[in-house]
Amino acid sequence: MNQKHIIITIFLFQLLIQTKSQQFSENLSPNSLGFEKEKLTHLHFYFHEVISGRPPTVVQVAEAATTNSSKTGFGTTYVADNPLTVGPELTSKIVGRGQGMSASADLNDFGYLWVFNLVFGEGKYNGSTLSLLGRNAVLAPVREMSIVGGTGFFRFARGYALTKTQFSNPSNGDSTVEYDVFVIHY
Repeated sequence: MNQKHIIITIFLFQLLIQTKSQQFSENLSPNSLGFEKEKLTHLHFYFHEVISGRPPTVVQVAEAATTNSSKTGFGTTYVADNPLTVGPELTSKIVGRGQGMSASADLNDFGYLWVFNLVFGEGKYNGSTLSLLGRNAVLAPVREMSIVGGTGFFRFARGYALTKTQFSNPSNGDSTVEYDVFVIHY
């Protein structure tokens, strides 16, 4: 090999290395990240909205100029940090928090955009989250919302949550909602 060929070979090798290090994306197998077989997990808990508490776990943070004239409160936006418990009583063991926001997003029915992180603080799920996104038609007997992601134990999560209101107090706005969550993850 002459000197010209050696220089060209070195140049092409450096170009290959530089191109590889500046690559935007690459295909990986789940095994390369230490993920094994996918699992299906069912979680069952209760979500408590405490509007009458001191402090409340749900607060209104915004409304539209036309909210007061809307039959559904269209445009009203809330932020929440609600306890998740094992049983339907607020005094039962807390296993996490439902942290997020909801907004009245339907002009004709009571339908809310629901954007929540289910933050777990108990057992093997401690520190893990599930991200929930969907339409919550609060007057329907059963609602279904999507699980669109997760962290920790629930990395690469996808699934759905079925919710049912167990208790609602019209005089103070407090409510207890049963959650059945089905999630596929590694």
